Amino acid sequence: MRTVISLYLLFLPILLRAQPRTDAFLAKLLTTNQHPVVQDVIQHPDRYRLQIIYTQIDRNRNNEPTFTNYYFHVDSTIYFNPASTVKLPLALLSLEKLNALKNPLLTCETAIQFDSAYSGQTRAWTDPTAQSGHPSIAHLIRKAMLVSENDPYSRMYEFVGQQMINRSLHTKGYVDTRITHRFVRLTPEQNRHTNPVRFIRPDGTTIYAQPAAYNPDPFDTQRIDTLGIGYYVNDSLIRQPFDFTGRNKLPLESLQQILRSVLFPQSVAPRQRFGLTPNDYRFMKQYLSQFPGETNYPKYDSAQYYDSYVKYFFMDSLHRKLPAGVRVFNKVGWAYGFLTDASYVADFEHKIEYMLSATIYVNRDGILNDDKYDYASIGTPFLYQLGQTIYQYELARKRKNAPDLSAFRIDYEKRRPDNRSTVKDVAN
Repeated sequence: MRTVISLYLLFLPILLRAQPRTDAFLAKLLTTNQHPVVQDVIQHPDRYRLQIIYTQIDRNRNNEPTFTNYYFHVDSTIYFNPASTVKLPLALLSLEKLNALKNPLLTCETAIQFDSAYSGQTRAWTDPTAQSGHPSIAHLIRKAMLVSENDPYSRMYEFVGQQMINRSLHTKGYVDTRITHRFVRLTPEQNRHTNPVRFIRPDGTTIYAQPAAYNPDPFDTQRIDTLGIGYYVNDSLIRQPFDFTGRNKLPLESLQQILRSVLFPQSVAPRQRFGLTPNDYRFMKQYLSQFPGETNYPKYDSAQYYDSYVKYFFMDSLHRKLPAGVRVFNKVGWAYGFLTDASYVADFEHKIEYMLSATIYVNRDGILNDDKYDYASIGTPFLYQLGQTIYQYELARKRKNAPDLSAFRIDYEKRRPDNRSTVKDVAN
């Protein structure tokens, strides 16, 4: 018996670390919302693979922020598909790589063209939604942030390269991340190969050419991540769990820390920051928070892509506008029944700020790739109610010092009338 007890005590720290992290304060706060969907989800966090991080931000007399994180069922070993949230680190890595080239003729607005050199690769030489008619790093980021278009992510993946993406994120301390594929159907080997790329002048001559690249580095796939009871391939149902083991991975804590590194770079360790210029930081703040209907290029249809379109904590079937004075700097993702949002909320009217990140899995039938997920009935209602619970709490929370939010005041675009058709029904 003593031996058994000794072994238990020896492995107790490991067992404890394996438990999802939950803080009593946040757990209690969530119980104050009696909405049936909220109560069902928080009482069954394993079923919904729920994870929440709520971060209070307090300022001292010099307006310097401190961050206090509260967790609900957070565990980086619980896999969730990050979907479009990976577009945020890809945007930052693209800007960082562009800056590292140290070519004065290259800016984020310089036209870029993608060629093909391996099976499955496609060219992209023009972009009719851009003012210049050509892709650029800036335009790719706009499209990836404003309405979460997929092709821009794949093009940034091709510019940075699979090897550099993963080595850079791991070097910055995001060691449990894994970016392995574009958002098109390609084999793992095809995704290891990335396209030749060139930047061009307005007359079409080349400024800089980047050859095709290949990533020989292995991925850590020791932890097997499967989900569900079946999945569809075309019209065929495969009755076995869907395997996410080699798919993209971005834990919620890493995602929130990456967002924080953009908005509050001085608050994270130097190695966790990306190599951005002051203009890059301003640019990212703008397009993390600008509304599609404010944007001229691309000219998104403002009815389809309404203000709260990718702002889950302020969006449900009835709410398409944010409260007056509120801007949300965030990145969302949705795929395979997962909904994820990492946000910083600034209310300029009431002078409050906070961060909130969450992911939820809503797929009651356990079948993946059937386009029958419970987004509308469970996912978005829960995230909206969660967002409102935290927002209302923050409105009432006392602060010693009111924050100066001037660093987050953006001179947003205003949609100019013209005869161009609006952009609708993008792949995202």
